[in-house]
Amino acid sequence: MTEHSTTIALTADGVMDGDPAAGFLILCDHASNALPQPYGTLGLPAAELERHIAYDIGAATVARTLADALGAPAVLAPCSRLLIDPNRGLDDPTLIMKLSDGAVVPGNLGIDAAERALRIERYYRPYHRAVADRIDRALALGRPPDLISIHSFTPLWKTTPRPWHIGILWEGDRRLPGAVIAELAADPALMVGDNEPYAGGLPGDTMDTHAVKRGLRHALVEIRQDLIAVASDAVEWGERLAHILAKAVARASSPL
Repeated sequence: MTEHSTTIALTADGVMDGDPAAGFLILCDHASNALPQPYGTLGLPAAELERHIAYDIGAATVARTLADALGAPAVLAPCSRLLIDPNRGLDDPTLIMKLSDGAVVPGNLGIDAAERALRIERYYRPYHRAVADRIDRALALGRPPDLISIHSFTPLWKTTPRPWHIGILWEGDRRLPGAVIAELAADPALMVGDNEPYAGGLPGDTMDTHAVKRGLRHALVEIRQDLIAVASDAVEWGERLAHILAKAVARASSPL
């Protein structure tokens, strides 16, 4: 899939610099299905790396388009979630998946403590340091950023259709996510999930670590994958979200 080319350059480590005073920080935990050369395909058939088990289909294009439209910094994880999942706490048993949606991951079976530590240091911590650094830059300017994390979800859970077009996940402070939900729900053609298709609170995940624990407003955006699997559609969703977020921030900041 060809990713959308944005005005703000994306560095090799997955960072778009943007303006730290823009008021937003855009994140994409599962942006890429890439695996570092020594790992090959982790023993999987190449076709498995094109599935949702390896990355969130369409999410990177949405995130990059959104960041560009807002002039905001963004951090996109540059490696597949199959290597190590940056959206999990270090004590989470799904940090390094051995079985994912029916697929056994041979390269993750029987890894020892040294290999686990290596993946954490090389591929997990750099992502979270980049996120923390961009937050710190914004705070230093007196502009606490709203954290927006872009994900995508499969149209089916096993054999059950998921009716939502988009879901907004959150924990704790509902001001911003509630406003985003309200703005999206103004379109009668959209079915919008409130903490659907997943619950928003997961101890140790990216939003818990960087938003909840630091008292920052946040919204995790889940878009159904069939709506953004084509790059041009993902670009449209990124641009649409930029307009939605501008209105949502105004709504969330208005007095009750």
